[in-house]
Amino acid sequence: MNKYLTEIRWGIIFTAVMLLWMWGEQLAGLHGRHIAQHATYTNLFAIPAILIYVLALRQKKQRDYKGNMDWKQGMRAGLLITLVVVLLSPLAQWLTHKVITPEYFLNVQAYAVSQNMMTAEQAAEYFSLGNYILQSMIGAAIMGILTSVIVAFFLRTKSQVAG
Repeated sequence: MNKYLTEIRWGIIFTAVMLLWMWGEQLAGLHGRHIAQHATYTNLFAIPAILIYVLALRQKKQRDYKGNMDWKQGMRAGLLITLVVVLLSPLAQWLTHKVITPEYFLNVQAYAVSQNMMTAEQAAEYFSLGNYILQSMIGAAIMGILTSVIVAFFLRTKSQVAG
């Protein structure tokens, strides 16, 4: 278990940063009066998300692999971080929608209906805690895998070829 401590720690850090981001969105009005801009600005979370993976894999490389990490080791670490994030996603969604911004679903449903994007029934089904938990788990898995592949590639130790 100790050999996975770095990945567990960074998975928890990722989830905490995501919750802070949700709180920031709520404070900025993106879950209320500026809900029309929510879909655009929420995508900016990709910046801290990628940064967290970079910092996590850099730390893994330096602390656990003594500065020498190949792509597979980086990938494995990234996938373990992703697993932690996926497992914490239901709790994070519950905290987001029950504690941080309990009015979000009603606001986004009303917006979708007012813009003729969906019927009231479709909006209620789509913008619901159960659906968001499922989406967050799938999204965390897909984005975590992609981010792990890319970050591990750039942080791997390049082979020294004698010339």
